[in-house]
Amino acid sequence: MTLRVGIVGVGARAEIGRWVNDAGVDARLVAAVDVRPEAAARARRLFGDDVAFVTSLDDLGALDVDAAIVTTPDDAHADAAEFLLRAGVAVYLEKPLAITVEDCDRILLAAYESGSRLYVGHNMRHMDVVRRLRDIVASGAIGEVRAVWCRHFVGNGGDYYFKDWHAERARVGSLLLQKGAHDIDVIHWIAGAYTEQVVGMGDLMVYDRVTSRRDNSDRLLRDWFSHDNWPPEAQIDLNPTVDVEDVSMVQMRLSNGVLASYQQCHFTPDYWRNYTIIGTRGRAENFGDTEGGVVRVWNRRHDYQERGDLEFPIAGDAAGHGEADQLTMAEFLGFVAHGGSTATSPVAARQAVATGITATQSLRQGSVPMTIAPLAPSLQHYFDNHQVPA
Repeated sequence: MTLRVGIVGVGARAEIGRWVNDAGVDARLVAAVDVRPEAAARARRLFGDDVAFVTSLDDLGALDVDAAIVTTPDDAHADAAEFLLRAGVAVYLEKPLAITVEDCDRILLAAYESGSRLYVGHNMRHMDVVRRLRDIVASGAIGEVRAVWCRHFVGNGGDYYFKDWHAERARVGSLLLQKGAHDIDVIHWIAGAYTEQVVGMGDLMVYDRVTSRRDNSDRLLRDWFSHDNWPPEAQIDLNPTVDVEDVSMVQMRLSNGVLASYQQCHFTPDYWRNYTIIGTRGRAENFGDTEGGVVRVWNRRHDYQERGDLEFPIAGDAAGHGEADQLTMAEFLGFVAHGGSTATSPVAARQAVATGITATQSLRQGSVPMTIAPLAPSLQHYFDNHQVPA
């Protein structure tokens, strides 16, 4: 039977819907939903005239879809996902899962009570740089992991996150969710445990100085993005409200004793992530995070040695995470059609968001140490038995 798939939200991330028909699973994109009637033209450009356009989830339900891809703004994730799950529709939910811990748990509860399949699009678990680092850890080449550091240079931050709703606390919580949830999830996955305690520090240091403001709701990212938008203070047309931090730092203690840190800056000239994994017998670090980069391992004692003792090339995702998007969509559709394990995990997605939210609370309350709210045991048990990560 061909899976009938809809996409909810025809914004910048809706492009992932184009992978549905080519995912290697018998599936077809049949509908697009957006509350803005003017989004119909974008839906036609992305998906063609054969994909129906509707303006409500009720209308989508009338089209008898089996699965839906939710790419709405972050603050709309919980309502859309709960509605669909309780209607018996399998859901691919873009990360972050939601912008509050309570909404994360509401989504998981809807999946638990309905039995509908829930998949969260943490596509970085399919990126080669992450797989390479995880394989190195699994091989024992650096011993037992004891510390993980991640520095995220968000060189496109001004264009990506400060010209639309991403710049507003009320819409995203903080960029430790929108951006940090990716890396926190990777830290958890590689280290093999979730965060229990956090301390956060951060500030809005640059983009609050930019006085050029505009309501960009009539445009999308592709309309204003350019590497020529430099230096950061010279940006134009920032969102009317800018109240999220553009620099954030988080210290984490994981349940297995691993210590981790995550740093994020949205006004660097370069755009990439650097992970350093330190074990009892060595360390691994990536230089570049897409095609052409490398992961290097140091596991013998010596003074400074630039190239390390071992070197592994990074393959795929030459232009970003497009290849990971394709793999993630194929995994979701396969999960809907056949069940089984997935590399991503709703519980892991919840724990990444809970860490980011709690770290944000810490940094906004004077960097006080805070503890992550636990997940209800019934939900943990359900997902452990129905969607065990591969």
